[in-house]
Amino acid sequence: MELAALQEQTRLLLRQKITVMVNQYTVHLAEPDGTPGPVVAFAEQKRLALKEQVTVYTDESRSRVLTGFKARTVVDFAGEYDVVDEAGKPIGKFWKRGMRSLLRSTWHLQQPGLPTLTGQERNPVVAVLRRFVDALSWLPYHFDFSIGASIAFSVDSRWGIRDTYLINVRDPRLDRRLVIAMAIALDALEGR
Repeated sequence: MELAALQEQTRLLLRQKITVMVNQYTVHLAEPDGTPGPVVAFAEQKRLALKEQVTVYTDESRSRVLTGFKARTVVDFAGEYDVVDEAGKPIGKFWKRGMRSLLRSTWHLQQPGLPTLTGQERNPVVAVLRRFVDALSWLPYHFDFSIGASIAFSVDSRWGIRDTYLINVRDPRLDRRLVIAMAIALDALEGR
Protein backbone atom coordinates (compact mmCIF):
# COMPACT_ATOMS: atom_id res chain seq x y z
CA MET A 1 0.00 0.00 0.00
CA GLU A 2 1.28 3.42 -0.88
CA LEU A 3 2.00 5.82 1.97
CA ALA A 4 -0.74 8.28 0.94
CA ALA A 5 -3.35 5.49 1.04
CA LEU A 6 -2.02 4.23 4.39
CA GLN A 7 -2.26 7.76 5.77
CA GLU A 8 -6.01 7.78 5.07
CA GLN A 9 -6.67 4.67 7.18
CA THR A 10 -8.43 5.07 10.52
CA ARG A 11 -8.65 1.41 11.67
CA LEU A 12 -5.81 -1.09 11.73
CA LEU A 13 -5.40 -4.51 13.28
CA LEU A 14 -2.09 -5.62 14.80
CA ARG A 15 -1.56 -9.36 15.27
CA GLN A 16 1.39 -10.98 17.03
CA LYS A 17 2.80 -14.42 16.30
CA ILE A 18 5.34 -15.83 18.74
CA THR A 19 8.07 -18.01 17.27
CA VAL A 20 11.15 -19.54 18.90
CA MET A 21 13.61 -16.68 18.38
CA VAL A 22 11.47 -13.69 17.35
CA ASN A 23 8.09 -12.10 17.85
CA GLN A 24 6.41 -11.38 14.52
CA TYR A 25 3.85 -8.65 13.98
CA THR A 26 1.47 -8.28 11.07
CA VAL A 27 -0.57 -5.11 10.62
CA HIS A 28 -3.77 -5.36 8.58
CA LEU A 29 -6.42 -2.94 7.53
CA ALA A 30 -9.34 -3.62 9.85
CA GLU A 31 -12.54 -4.62 8.11
CA PRO A 32 -15.77 -2.99 9.39
CA ASP A 33 -16.53 -6.10 11.47
CA GLY A 34 -13.05 -5.99 13.07
CA THR A 35 -11.59 -8.91 11.10
CA PRO A 36 -8.20 -8.62 9.36
CA GLY A 37 -8.14 -7.19 5.85
CA PRO A 38 -5.10 -6.71 3.58
CA VAL A 39 -1.62 -6.62 5.15
CA VAL A 40 -0.03 -3.14 5.33
CA ALA A 41 3.01 -3.88 7.54
CA PHE A 42 5.15 -6.70 8.92
CA ALA A 43 7.83 -6.62 11.63
CA GLU A 44 10.02 -8.93 13.68
CA GLN A 45 11.41 -8.29 17.14
CA LYS A 46 14.41 -10.30 18.27
CA ARG A 47 14.06 -11.48 21.83
CA LEU A 48 16.54 -10.58 24.56
CA ALA A 49 18.12 -7.75 22.56
CA LEU A 50 20.07 -5.34 24.75
CA LYS A 51 19.34 -2.38 22.49
CA GLU A 52 15.89 -2.72 21.01
CA GLN A 53 15.56 -2.20 17.25
CA VAL A 54 12.58 -3.13 15.10
CA THR A 55 12.29 -2.71 11.33
CA VAL A 56 8.77 -2.55 9.93
CA TYR A 57 8.31 -3.66 6.32
CA THR A 58 5.40 -3.10 3.95
CA ASP A 59 4.68 -6.86 3.90
CA GLU A 60 6.04 -10.30 4.82
CA SER A 61 8.38 -10.39 1.81
CA ARG A 62 10.54 -7.80 3.63
CA SER A 63 11.38 -6.20 0.28
CA ARG A 64 10.47 -2.62 1.24
CA VAL A 65 10.94 -0.83 4.57
CA LEU A 66 8.00 1.20 5.87
CA THR A 67 9.44 2.47 9.15
CA GLY A 68 11.41 1.35 12.17
CA PHE A 69 12.28 2.26 15.72
CA LYS A 70 15.45 1.97 17.75
CA ALA A 71 16.29 2.52 21.41
CA ARG A 72 18.71 5.35 22.13
CA THR A 73 20.37 3.34 24.88
CA VAL A 74 20.52 -0.18 26.23
CA VAL A 75 17.05 -1.28 27.40
CA ASP A 76 16.10 0.55 30.57
CA PHE A 77 13.03 1.38 32.60
CA ALA A 78 12.25 4.62 30.77
CA GLY A 79 14.02 4.37 27.41
CA GLU A 80 13.60 6.66 24.43
CA TYR A 81 13.00 5.30 20.95
CA ASP A 82 13.55 7.11 17.67
CA VAL A 83 11.18 6.32 14.80
CA VAL A 84 12.49 6.69 11.25
CA ASP A 85 11.13 6.39 7.72
CA GLU A 86 12.37 4.00 5.03
CA ALA A 87 15.40 6.23 4.33
CA GLY A 88 16.37 6.50 8.02
CA LYS A 89 15.03 10.06 8.39
CA PRO A 90 13.43 10.79 11.80
CA ILE A 91 9.62 11.00 11.81
CA GLY A 92 9.10 11.03 15.57
CA LYS A 93 9.96 9.43 18.87
CA PHE A 94 8.35 7.85 21.89
CA TRP A 95 9.39 7.17 25.47
CA LYS A 96 7.99 5.67 28.63
CA ARG A 97 7.54 7.69 31.80
CA GLY A 98 9.50 5.66 34.34
CA MET A 99 8.14 6.47 37.81
CA ARG A 100 4.73 7.46 36.50
CA SER A 101 4.42 4.02 34.89
CA LEU A 102 4.83 2.04 38.09
CA LEU A 103 1.08 1.73 38.61
CA ARG A 104 -0.30 2.77 35.22
CA SER A 105 1.87 2.67 32.11
CA THR A 106 2.37 6.10 30.59
CA TRP A 107 4.02 6.77 27.24
CA HIS A 108 4.73 9.96 25.33
CA LEU A 109 4.83 10.21 21.56
CA GLN A 110 6.17 13.13 19.57
CA GLN A 111 5.63 13.92 15.92
CA PRO A 112 7.15 17.12 14.51
CA GLY A 113 4.53 19.83 14.14
CA LEU A 114 2.16 18.35 16.75
CA PRO A 115 1.97 18.68 20.52
CA THR A 116 3.32 15.72 22.50
CA LEU A 117 0.77 12.93 22.87
CA THR A 118 0.35 11.18 26.21
CA GLY A 119 -0.70 7.55 26.19
CA GLN A 120 -2.00 5.77 29.28
CA GLU A 121 -3.67 2.52 30.10
CA ARG A 122 -7.36 3.30 30.00
CA ASN A 123 -8.37 1.33 33.08
CA PRO A 124 -6.29 2.08 36.21
CA VAL A 125 -7.72 -0.93 38.10
CA VAL A 126 -6.69 -3.36 35.35
CA ALA A 127 -3.28 -1.66 35.20
CA VAL A 128 -2.65 -2.28 38.90
CA LEU A 129 -3.96 -5.85 38.76
CA ARG A 130 -1.68 -6.67 35.79
CA ARG A 131 1.34 -5.55 37.82
CA PHE A 132 0.69 -7.00 41.22
CA VAL A 133 -1.31 -10.19 40.67
CA ASP A 134 0.86 -12.51 38.56
CA ALA A 135 -2.06 -14.80 37.77
CA LEU A 136 -3.80 -11.83 36.09
CA SER A 137 -0.90 -10.59 33.95
CA TRP A 138 -2.80 -11.94 30.92
CA LEU A 139 -5.48 -9.28 31.33
CA PRO A 140 -5.80 -7.25 28.13
CA TYR A 141 -4.79 -3.64 28.14
CA HIS A 142 -6.13 -0.62 26.31
CA PHE A 143 -4.17 2.55 25.68
CA ASP A 144 -5.51 5.98 24.75
CA PHE A 145 -3.08 8.53 23.30
CA SER A 146 -4.32 12.07 23.78
CA ILE A 147 -3.46 15.60 22.82
CA GLY A 148 -4.89 17.49 25.76
CA ALA A 149 -8.42 16.16 26.36
CA SER A 150 -8.82 14.82 22.82
CA ILE A 151 -8.01 11.15 22.06
CA ALA A 152 -5.77 11.06 18.97
CA PHE A 153 -5.58 7.27 18.72
CA SER A 154 -6.21 4.17 20.78
CA VAL A 155 -4.81 0.64 20.93
CA ASP A 156 -7.30 -1.91 22.23
CA SER A 157 -6.30 -5.45 23.15
CA ARG A 158 -8.69 -8.14 21.94
CA TRP A 159 -9.31 -11.57 23.43
CA GLY A 160 -7.89 -14.47 21.47
CA ILE A 161 -5.27 -17.19 21.21
CA ARG A 162 -2.64 -14.71 20.12
CA ASP A 163 -2.18 -11.04 20.94
CA THR A 164 -4.38 -8.91 18.69
CA TYR A 165 -4.93 -5.16 18.92
CA LEU A 166 -7.43 -2.88 17.21
CA ILE A 167 -5.92 0.52 16.44
CA ASN A 168 -8.34 3.43 15.96
CA VAL A 169 -6.85 6.68 14.64
CA ARG A 170 -8.97 9.76 15.24
CA ASP A 171 -6.48 12.54 14.45
CA PRO A 172 -5.87 12.64 10.67
CA ARG A 173 -2.58 14.53 11.16
CA LEU A 174 -0.87 11.54 12.79
CA ASP A 175 1.70 9.71 10.70
CA ARG A 176 0.37 6.16 10.50
CA ARG A 177 3.95 4.81 10.46
CA LEU A 178 4.49 6.39 13.87
CA VAL A 179 1.19 4.94 15.15
CA ILE A 180 2.13 1.46 13.86
CA ALA A 181 5.58 1.67 15.50
CA MET A 182 4.02 2.72 18.83
CA ALA A 183 1.44 -0.09 18.72
CA ILE A 184 4.14 -2.69 18.06
CA ALA A 185 6.26 -1.22 20.85
CA LEU A 186 3.39 -1.46 23.32
CA ASP A 187 3.23 -5.21 22.81
CA ALA A 188 6.98 -5.72 22.55
CA LEU A 189 8.00 -3.52 25.48
CA GLU A 190 5.10 -3.59 27.96
CA GLY A 191 5.89 -7.15 29.04
CA ARG A 192 9.42 -6.33 30.16
